[in-house]
Amino acid sequence: MRWCWWVVGAAVPPPVPVPVPVPIHLPPTNNVSASSTSPRFQPICCRESAQHSEPPFPTFKWRLLIAYDGTRYAGWQYQESPPTIQCLVEKALTRATKLERKDLHLVGASRTDRGVHAWGQVAHFITPFNYHSLENVHAALNGLLPADIRVREISPAMPHFHARFSTISKVYHYKIYNDTFLDPFHRCYTYHCAYKLNYAVMREAANYFIGKHDFSAFANAAHNDRVGNPVKIIFRFDVIEMGALVQLEVEGSGFLYRQVRNMVALLLQIGKEAIPPDVVPKILASRDRKELAKYASGAPPQGLCLMTINYNEDHLKFPSDCPETSFGRRHHVSKCKLPFY
Repeated sequence: MRWCWWVVGAAVPPPVPVPVPVPIHLPPTNNVSASSTSPRFQPICCRESAQHSEPPFPTFKWRLLIAYDGTRYAGWQYQESPPTIQCLVEKALTRATKLERKDLHLVGASRTDRGVHAWGQVAHFITPFNYHSLENVHAALNGLLPADIRVREISPAMPHFHARFSTISKVYHYKIYNDTFLDPFHRCYTYHCAYKLNYAVMREAANYFIGKHDFSAFANAAHNDRVGNPVKIIFRFDVIEMGALVQLEVEGSGFLYRQVRNMVALLLQIGKEAIPPDVVPKILASRDRKELAKYASGAPPQGLCLMTINYNEDHLKFPSDCPETSFGRRHHVSKCKLPFY
């Protein structure tokens, strides 16, 4: 049996109260899925607490891989009405874990906007207890969530893993349906452009974005803390033809508020041959959002999807003494034992 200590409150007024020991049962070590060199799956200690005499906070960290259709939701960031993805995920977690929302500390890697979809959103949350298996809580979450939000994976995470700050790159896809009429089965997941696009000049323009640039001209004014450093690195920006569909794939170290949709909007104008490709470096050099507004406004949200978030490999290692990753429980039908006649 391992003993952990629970301390309520971030600040501890003198005198320090005597903590009450709470036993936490961990799974047997023969279920270890990480290498023997990994740290044991122990409670996460706040760095600040190591400098003081109070016991550490007993928390275990878990990583979620989430997919969702953002059509009906007001983005990821938490709010009650209209509903958001984070709001519904937290409500499901509170029911599945029996914890309060404030104790979960759910953090998402990317705060997608209203109407934007995700296949590879990543989030983490914490619990004061360990799980012997993640399959049951995984099934519970997907049973509580609406059909257009799904937890694809649940895995244990290292104490230093952070869904947002451990990232090294993010990949977004933007789909455009380039035909005279829009296929109704694509209406919620593509932007319809009836103009014939010139993909060659779009690729030429996309290459100007690659590299390290100040993207101030491509960022909308944010109403929260998402302003950040305007200097980002674009690793690749591909224009891929798929019949009537054209898919723009961009991978970067990070993105400013509405940056991807603003870059796509400019490429659309260039693809229509309304403006030349070499306008991109001029707008980048201006560092002025008003300069972009002379040529294009933001592309609609429904064509955008967060596909992949790449992390520092050291932060993705599994602790030892932890349950295995859950990919969902597959159901099987028992074979009929009656003979055929």
